[in-house]
Amino acid sequence: MNWSVRPEPFATPEATRLRRAYYAEVAGRYWHRPATEAEIDAGLADDPPDGLVPPAGEFVVGRYGGEAAACGGVRLLAGRTGLPTAELTRVYVVPAARGTGGGGALLAALEAAARRLGARRIVLDTRLDLVEARGLYGKHGYGEIPAYGEPGPYSEIWYGKRLPD
Repeated sequence: MNWSVRPEPFATPEATRLRRAYYAEVAGRYWHRPATEAEIDAGLADDPPDGLVPPAGEFVVGRYGGEAAACGGVRLLAGRTGLPTAELTRVYVVPAARGTGGGGALLAALEAAARRLGARRIVLDTRLDLVEARGLYGKHGYGEIPAYGEPGPYSEIWYGKRLPD
């Protein structure tokens, strides 16, 4: 089976299903218990697209064997000095599809989108307990960087990468 990753509106049924799964997993790990449907609903209500549409960003869905199994977004960071910078957000691969190359395919599509948006550097923040994500970023050339945003309970470690021209 192969992966295909394409832009998709943030609120399609498949994108929403993937964002719900993402939120359930990261919230459940944070709370050390499964997130309830009400908690997932509340989390998604506070999860607007935040510029994940052109010309400031893009949201993508990855399909494995035709089934929606991954998602992620990229958005330009305004007011930055230095290289034009984009931020990765909501990067997720369903557990059953991990280890099949979906994370790499997702990152390649998001990095290409960032370059099309004019970014020359890409950054992200994550949590220390999200070890699969941290491993994915390291495997694909992301290195630890100083904090670029407000530290908080969901932002414990920051990564960055220079995008090729």
